[in-house]
Amino acid sequence: MNHDHGTLEELEDLLKLSGGMVISYSGGLDSAFLACVAHEVTGGQEHCVILDSPLVPRRTIKEAKDRADSFGIPCEVVPFPILEDEEFLKNPASRCYLCKKRGALILRKKAKEYGLGEVMDGVNYSDYQEYRPGIKASDEEGITHPLALCRLTKPVIRELAKERAYPFWDLPSSPCLATRIPYGDEISIPDLKRIEEAEEFLVCAGFPIVRVRVHRDLARIEVPGDDIASLFENRDSITKKMRELGFFYCTVDLEGFRSGSMDREILPGGRTSGRKT
Repeated sequence: MNHDHGTLEELEDLLKLSGGMVISYSGGLDSAFLACVAHEVTGGQEHCVILDSPLVPRRTIKEAKDRADSFGIPCEVVPFPILEDEEFLKNPASRCYLCKKRGALILRKKAKEYGLGEVMDGVNYSDYQEYRPGIKASDEEGITHPLALCRLTKPVIRELAKERAYPFWDLPSSPCLATRIPYGDEISIPDLKRIEEAEEFLVCAGFPIVRVRVHRDLARIEVPGDDIASLFENRDSITKKMRELGFFYCTVDLEGFRSGSMDREILPGGRTSGRKT
C-alpha cells in the first residue's frame, strides 16, 4: 500500500517513546486502531478509557468494551456526567468544544491514577479538514493526537486496519447522539433515548448506516441514497415505531445520508462540514 513516507513507522515510534498512555477510546475505527497498535508496540502500557454518558448508545458502549477485551487491551468504562453541564445542554455551536473540555479533565485524572504521563485520542489527519471544535479543546488540555501527528488519514487508517486483519476495519462512523439535534435546541435525556431507540430499530430493520435527526416532534431519517427505496417499502412499520416514540411526523431526507448534516446551519453558504455526523 502507498501512503506518506514513514507514517505507520512514525506512529509506532511515537507510541514506543511515550512510556505508556491513556487512550480516549470509543471503539470506533480510529481509537480502536490506535489502541491495537499501542498494545502491540508498548507491551501493554496502554489503558483505554470509555467516557460513558447518555450521548452514547448502549450498543456502542458494549461493542467498544468487547472489542478491547478481544485484543486483551485494558479498558475501563467511566461515567461522564456531561448532561449536568447547563451550558452544554443549551446545545450551542461550541457543544463539541465543551464536551471535549469536560472529558479531558476526567481522562487526565485517570492518567494520574494509572501513573501514566500521556493522554491520547483517535483524531486523525483528515479531521483537520472538518468542523471539529473539540480538537481545540483537546489541544488546550494537552491531549495528543498521534494519528494526526503521523499524517494518517481516515482512508489510510482503514486500509492499514484491513491489512492487519483487524475485524473493525470497515466500521461506519458513529458520532454521539447529540449530533442529531439542531444547534440551539436543548439536549434532553428523553430526546437522546428516543433517538437511540429509533436508530436501533432501523439498524435491526436492515439499515446499518442511519441517522434520525430530531426537529422537535418531527423525525428526519437519513440513509444512503441506495437505501431510500427500501425505507419506503417499510414505511408502515417505521412510521408506527416513530409514533410510538412520540414523533408526530416521520420524514425521509431525499438528499440521503451525508456527513455534517446539522452543521450547514452554522457554516458559510449552508455547506456541510464533511464530518461523519
